[in-house]
Amino acid sequence: MGKLKEECGVFGIFNNSDAAALTALGLHSLQHRGQEGCGIVSFDGKNFHSEKRLGLVGDNFTKGKVIENLVGNNAIGHNRYSTTGDTSLKNIQPFFADLYTGGISLAHNGNLTNALQIREKLIKDGSIFQSTSDTETIVQLIAKSKRDKMEEKIVDALFQIKGGYALVILTNNELIGVRDPFGIRPLVIGKLNKSYVLASETCGLDIVGANFVREVENGEIVVINKNGIKSIKPFPQKKTRPCIFEYIYFSRPDSILENKSVYEHRKNLGKELAKESSVKADLIVPVPDSGVPAAIGYAEHLKKSVEFGIIRNHYVGRTFIEPSKKIRSFGVKLKLSPNKTLIKNKSIILIDDSIVRGTTSVKIAKMMYESGAKEVHLRIACPQIKFPDYYGVDTPDKNELLASNKSLKEMCKFIGVDSLEFLSIEGLYRAMGHEKRNKLYPQYTDHCFTGDYPIEPSSDLKENSENQLSLLTSRSS
Repeated sequence: MGKLKEECGVFGIFNNSDAAALTALGLHSLQHRGQEGCGIVSFDGKNFHSEKRLGLVGDNFTKGKVIENLVGNNAIGHNRYSTTGDTSLKNIQPFFADLYTGGISLAHNGNLTNALQIREKLIKDGSIFQSTSDTETIVQLIAKSKRDKMEEKIVDALFQIKGGYALVILTNNELIGVRDPFGIRPLVIGKLNKSYVLASETCGLDIVGANFVREVENGEIVVINKNGIKSIKPFPQKKTRPCIFEYIYFSRPDSILENKSVYEHRKNLGKELAKESSVKADLIVPVPDSGVPAAIGYAEHLKKSVEFGIIRNHYVGRTFIEPSKKIRSFGVKLKLSPNKTLIKNKSIILIDDSIVRGTTSVKIAKMMYESGAKEVHLRIACPQIKFPDYYGVDTPDKNELLASNKSLKEMCKFIGVDSLEFLSIEGLYRAMGHEKRNKLYPQYTDHCFTGDYPIEPSSDLKENSENQLSLLTSRSS
């Protein structure tokens, strides 16, 4: 409710005659991670080929001619949801650069916490930037490395950046996958006959028929070439701390994380929520689609059924243009409609995954009452979001986060419901299969709830100046 913005999705495949088409399919399955733009770069043994578009994969990479332009057996792709930089064609990945050692193309899911400082230094040293994306910083660092081998250049660059990131890199001879030292952003390895596949989630493997091999480990570089796959671990060893929101919201429910389906994790969140904050009501209603698994878990624990009191219109895209100010109030109704005959004269428990600003929650609660609900009790299957993210999740500033500025009672009044409860931190960790949260070294990156950042954000990020990475602010596409 008042949703977090998705991250980006990355995909790569090595040694397959249908590399571009399979990459397009992989990106399609990862569309939930980014809808602003998409791009694919392929390599045919001699030349790199690039196609980039604003909008959705299905609108841009279903035409035979586009795929035919992407010649070669190796390819990488990217779905974009911006956390830094404008929404314009210049910021759509993968990025490409010519180096004296050969070409390199790179796609990035995540966010660098020191991108602005590095960028300023590189510009002082004479580097020329073509985008406002922090991803280009990585490309520039690789290009400026004095190391001889591409692998060494990449390692050299990685030791200079900070943040949460997953990278897929295509060179003349190799497909390379990288995951940050804490494993904040996800990346998995698959095998399709003699081809290796890299993807943000296992659903990206499933759609192309690849078998899941394993997750790329935190701080690991995997190098795939004609000789197979090898692992490089250049960083000092750390315990993994994956982003908790992959389990709560971002990953597709049918994806696998830590050998367990995301769907089951979300059901467990709902079960723990029911243990902590059940209330007598006639109906348990999920906010579609994100609240459905948690609602099922909530209902299962109470031995009740879930009722679809809210129906989602799946044909309303994120690019819907509201033609006038007069109808902007209908924004929620375009996507969500009340099941009035079910709701009327009933007390209901609304289940959702999270509250960010709370503005959507207000509209949904109002919709329920206008449809005749007697009572509306809102239950949220994660703790209160009180702190912004700096690792690839587009959260608002702290002063825009509802839970950061209001008490539980004040939030309840603001949203306009009869009661409001959130899952506790302890309940969150129980749902994830842990007895409790390790205070000294938390099992997950959970700073949005706790303020415990594994990588301390810079003052530049705290001041939100990362959005201005260039003097050029045009949105030409």
